[in-house]
Amino acid sequence: MYLRAFGENEDAKQYFLEGYKFQTEGDLKKASFYYRKSLSLRPTAEAWTFLGWVYSLAGKTEKAIEYCHRAIDTDPKLGNPYNDIGVYLMQQKKFLDAVPWLQKAKSAPRYEVRIYPYFNEGCCWESLGYLDRAKKEFEAALKIDPDYEPALLGLKKLMARYN
Repeated sequence: MYLRAFGENEDAKQYFLEGYKFQTEGDLKKASFYYRKSLSLRPTAEAWTFLGWVYSLAGKTEKAIEYCHRAIDTDPKLGNPYNDIGVYLMQQKKFLDAVPWLQKAKSAPRYEVRIYPYFNEGCCWESLGYLDRAKKEFEAALKIDPDYEPALLGLKKLMARYN
């Protein structure tokens, strides 16, 4: 997972993991508390991104985007905050605004789940009616993981629209 960023700071790492645990359990208030404790000891792009994710889950999209920008300022090589900004813009139906962020995520040097921005960009293009572009992005996602169900379903849906 994203623990290398914490280096030797075991306390910051433990607080981050506590935040993640509470987030997965749905306790966003405690998750936010522990991510902030982690950030107070060692500001990492990972903790900023995950704090943003907590805010997005609470419906506070603008704050989530702000925290993703802080993540990018902390480490512009991490792909997650770029993808997350793209997703938050998609949630606001700002599909054209989302595309450049997703493209930055695709080219970020540090990104463990590179499939997401391809799939998300495909969804943007599909929503905008650019079906050929959507198809290209879904196919690119499937080159990364041929069994990625959302991209398979996206292609299937596109094929039904073509017919």
